[in-house]
Amino acid sequence: MRIGSLGGVGLTLGQMLQLEAAQKDFKTVEGPAKSVIQIRLGGGVAAQESWNPKPESPLEYRGPFGVSKTPIPGIVLGELMPETAKIADKLTVVRSVVGKIPDHGQATYHVMRGYPMTPAIKHPTIGTVVNHEFQPRSALPTYIAIGNAKDETGYLGAQYGPFTTGADPASDSSFQIRDLTLPGGLDVAAFESRKQIRDAINNEFRKLETSKAPLDTMDAYYQKAYDMISSEEVKDAFDLSKEPEKLKTEYGKNQFERQGSQAGMRMLLARRLVEAGVRFVSLNYGEWDHHSGIKTAFELNMPAFDKAFSTLIRDLDDRGLLDNTLVWVVSEMGRTPKINQVAGRDHWSRVFSLAMAGGGLKQGAFYGDADATSSEVAHDGVPLADLHSTLYHLMGINSDKELMASGSRPMEIIDGGKVVEDILA
Repeated sequence: MRIGSLGGVGLTLGQMLQLEAAQKDFKTVEGPAKSVIQIRLGGGVAAQESWNPKPESPLEYRGPFGVSKTPIPGIVLGELMPETAKIADKLTVVRSVVGKIPDHGQATYHVMRGYPMTPAIKHPTIGTVVNHEFQPRSALPTYIAIGNAKDETGYLGAQYGPFTTGADPASDSSFQIRDLTLPGGLDVAAFESRKQIRDAINNEFRKLETSKAPLDTMDAYYQKAYDMISSEEVKDAFDLSKEPEKLKTEYGKNQFERQGSQAGMRMLLARRLVEAGVRFVSLNYGEWDHHSGIKTAFELNMPAFDKAFSTLIRDLDDRGLLDNTLVWVVSEMGRTPKINQVAGRDHWSRVFSLAMAGGGLKQGAFYGDADATSSEVAHDGVPLADLHSTLYHLMGINSDKELMASGSRPMEIIDGGKVVEDILA
């Protein structure tokens, strides 16, 4: 019985669950970060307008905005981040991340996987590695992508890719999870009846087979798929109607004319999923490739992010989830030190900033810095391999561990990365 196809990989849910268990290594022990929320701001966010303003630099460097003061002496965030500035003492911001090539495709590959792109091999993303290393806690998958995802699994294979929601939780009236929705005209009773028919057919096959073990094994994975379809726990985890309207408003629901509820409802769903036991949740928000008109572009994108992100951190903290949930806001590169002739900033990878919170990190830590014009690292540079090794360490995964790539080729999860001890709690 085909329950649903997983986006882009052509697997039924039952097949995904069967393959998910293959080659699992259950020896990995959880670290302080029991779950991860990954928020990707694609395009390359300008640190000068967000995580690391330089208000004392000349106008052509510092850009069109002022700053928002934080509770931490000497630390400011961008002018359009007043709510995030209020919770800066709960954040960990690395202001000295070092990339390599300022190209969207290659930079995204590098920041999401910890390896530079190479024609010889495709590496897995962090979420894929987590899916490989840990078994699910419940009927919910280990790794869920809100929206869609593609080209994540690298040499580990499609079985370790994310379960994708397909739909956007910002669309209240139409938000349904593709693989958890029964086909039109089929209710739960009819679904259970068809399951019984399938079981009866399998029983007949068993009578004809010398060994019933393969069918028994397949049944275990299909049973898990059935459990997901029929589980109230699974349905509840995706059901934003369970959340009070007051909280949705705090996340920014329907408050931003062009961006609507995208940032807020995606982050609220992410919180619900980690609360229900999902280990890794990823989501995207906004478009940050601002080669021109950076002032207008930030005014469009940042207020919704600022409101949603600050509420997410407070919400996790209020529920006692922040200490064991690692939130990281990732963008593939930074932007050029100078504002260009069309009032934007171009690609820059020599130094940029990433924000994190929770999951075993030191709170209120603003680590490293760029120089006065945001051109180079001033001190405590953090290569992406070190950043990834730190993230894996917080999750309890040894980044030196070798996984098997195609052609029986052992590959370290991260090659040569070192844990940044100064940002650990």
